[in-house]
Amino acid sequence: MALDGIVTHSIVHELQICVGGRINKIHQPTDNDIIIQLRSRGGNRRLLLSANPTYPRVQMTEQSFPNPLEAPMFCMLLRKHCESGVIEAVTQQEMERIIHIDIRQRDELGDESLKRIIIELMGRHSNIILLDPASGTQLDGIHHVTPAISSYRIVMPGFAYTEPPQQNKLHPLEIVKEQFMDAYQQAEIGTSDKSWLVSTFSGLSPLIAEEICLRASKAEEDSAGVAADNNASHEMTMGKATALWSSFADLMAQIREHHYEPVTGENAKGKSVFSAVKLTLIQSNLRTYDSISDCMEEYYGDKALRDTVKQKTSDLLRFLHNELSKNIKKMSKLEEDLAEAGDAEQYRVRGELLFSSLHLMHKGDKAVELINYYDENQATVTIDLDPLLTPSENAQRYFKKYNKYKNSLTVIDEQMKITREEISYMEQLLQQLSHATLDDIDEIREELVQQGYLRDRSKKMKKKKKNDKPTLHVYTSSEGIEIYVGKNNLQNDYVTNRVGNANDTWLHTKDIPGSHVLIRSNSYGEATLNEAAQLSAYYSQAKQSSSVPVDYTLIRHVRKPSGAKPGFVIYDHQKTLFVTPDEHMIKKMPNVVRN
Repeated sequence: MALDGIVTHSIVHELQICVGGRINKIHQPTDNDIIIQLRSRGGNRRLLLSANPTYPRVQMTEQSFPNPLEAPMFCMLLRKHCESGVIEAVTQQEMERIIHIDIRQRDELGDESLKRIIIELMGRHSNIILLDPASGTQLDGIHHVTPAISSYRIVMPGFAYTEPPQQNKLHPLEIVKEQFMDAYQQAEIGTSDKSWLVSTFSGLSPLIAEEICLRASKAEEDSAGVAADNNASHEMTMGKATALWSSFADLMAQIREHHYEPVTGENAKGKSVFSAVKLTLIQSNLRTYDSISDCMEEYYGDKALRDTVKQKTSDLLRFLHNELSKNIKKMSKLEEDLAEAGDAEQYRVRGELLFSSLHLMHKGDKAVELINYYDENQATVTIDLDPLLTPSENAQRYFKKYNKYKNSLTVIDEQMKITREEISYMEQLLQQLSHATLDDIDEIREELVQQGYLRDRSKKMKKKKKNDKPTLHVYTSSEGIEIYVGKNNLQNDYVTNRVGNANDTWLHTKDIPGSHVLIRSNSYGEATLNEAAQLSAYYSQAKQSSSVPVDYTLIRHVRKPSGAKPGFVIYDHQKTLFVTPDEHMIKKMPNVVRN
């Protein structure tokens, strides 16, 4: 990974297409991300500004993001000052990872005002700040920095904007050979070329420095020679510096002229990397892209989404794991009770033997040995007694135990059935969270509220109407047929009970928690059936398995029992096929999200 000054330079160059565009909508799907929809040259575009501490970035995006019912305060502020405004400029500060977006808008009085969005792409210190450039005053930041956090600068409304600390490095696009060679000669002895490049020039990441060194090393090998005089060491050092300069200058010329070749791949250590320029150090899985936004979408997209989803689901995961653990322990205890209750008949036999032999016992006896007339061999049996009870009371004690365990068998069976359903339900929800999008998470949380597992924390927010549609995930098969996939129980119920027609085909993994999949057609080929089965297996608990059994039947043979939990159905007339989930094929299938 290397979101450095060079990548930022390429982003800013690409975003020049946004200059002159009018901002149509702004929303904030997460605590770290801002989505700006704008109309610009070439049509409508969606711009992502992210201050994610792990995956900070600015890029054009095609991804869909949820629009929260209640916008955060920072989003409301951006809407007030930037919506309907026109982007006047997009610039990079020196070669730093700082982007300025200037927006001109008419205020409430009809007067023009200029606002600036500053995006600082600096790892865990990343931020998005709205600034009034005329006064230099911050209107707000997506992340506040208080005096308790930093003594250098404050990011809060009303405070003057202070730039991040200057690193006082050389500008790589403006340096000439003499400056480069002079700086190289002044480098500390023992400093590697890679470290020297990173510490000397602004905007250069270790990845780009390594690439420059690799290119220089290859150039040296091609022109290798042996120095024969006393100045051999000096000549070798100067030859190395010259090769390094040549490699550095070629790469900087490419950046200066905006000749970018965005790529992703893996280096020699197997680490996934991306770059705005072609890298010779990539050893495998090399992929090229038409734009830096496409490259970053591919590289960051799933990682950032899974990271955001993980943060948003942490409390749900903790709750579901606790509920699952609790029910597994309950099942273990019920099995112990069942084993104990299964011996109820022995208590009846012992009670009857005691009643028939009361004359052989006395109060204070701890045990008695009697002939077991219920045994074919009439063997003797030793029966424990309570010395504080009379013989009659001891016999009655065994009959009470018999009646207790006999009655408990029915209760235990019922409790075991309920507990098994709870375990299955929790496992199903955990599987659904592993594939959930941000919209899906809200629906799973809503389901748990409806089922009484969680308290409703959003009473003040607008609620969905009872008949509102959940999010629908619709894939298109290679034969052009729509395939619906439910990724949580609310979606499963809607897909199965509301979307499907009687002769549509319904699929589900056999005896494995997973998604309801619907082929929305009564006429299709083997390719569509196989692709639907792939989706069913992929969005199930058996995602990492091979030869996953998938049942399929007509939807008229699928029904929901009265009082069953969300997502639970029974079906018959099914056939079974076996597939191995192919993630690459699933990702290539066209799909849309319908709200």
